Amino acid sequence: MTASASKATSEKTIVRPYGDTAGDGMVQMSFTLPLPHDKKAEGAALQLAKKMGIDPAMVVHAKAMGPDFTFFVVYGSVQHLVDLRDVHVIERDYPLLSPKEVNSVVKKVMRRPLVVVGACIGTDAHTVGIDAILNIKGFAGEKGLEYYSELTVVNLGAQVSVPDLVEQARIHKADAVLVSQVVTQRDAHLHNTREMSAAFREAFPAERRPLLVIGGPRFDESMTGELGVDRIFGKGTTPGEVASYLVHALLAERKTVKRS
Repeated sequence: MTASASKATSEKTIVRPYGDTAGDGMVQMSFTLPLPHDKKAEGAALQLAKKMGIDPAMVVHAKAMGPDFTFFVVYGSVQHLVDLRDVHVIERDYPLLSPKEVNSVVKKVMRRPLVVVGACIGTDAHTVGIDAILNIKGFAGEKGLEYYSELTVVNLGAQVSVPDLVEQARIHKADAVLVSQVVTQRDAHLHNTREMSAAFREAFPAERRPLLVIGGPRFDESMTGELGVDRIFGKGTTPGEVASYLVHALLAERKTVKRS
């Protein structure tokens, strides 16, 4: 890409979906309708797509999900535009550190291991997320927090009750508590997180409360204040991002960590 093309891309503020050709507005979406798979069900899928602004729309895939449901993939064009000036996201506000740098800072500043307690709470039995961050095998080519020599990791696993999590955090003198929530039916992830944050605030004085960090694919990263936690991580988060955040949040006031 030339310098002029790169500059034009960076200055672009209005964008439209891209499918077959630039600016054609083509999108693809999937959904399930509580209808048996037949021509009428496909007609219902097209009607729904058009009401959502996809016109013309095509059903490119339809598959029965048992006798009473059908899964659809619809492809078509939308007229909607996106104004990038109105897009607001949570940007990373701390430097990314290597495991060696994290260990060095913790050792110099804390002079003891940084203790991390992790779990899936409530009825959530999906440990893939919390294991990806904590287990030494890690995720996306990065080692998990167990790999860091100056971090002590306690992985409590799945379906941990909030009282048990609070008690384990107290026993292990946790500096940070990491919670993964994948089950989201009826906003279970939000209810569980609010319950957890309230329990920690009741059990610990403000100056001794562990850092509360939650993660999961359905969380809105801007809801930290509403949910009463210190940080929310979404899908694709790596162990290095979490470790770097813990150093930043727990040690920033004691030592300035610089990284290009």
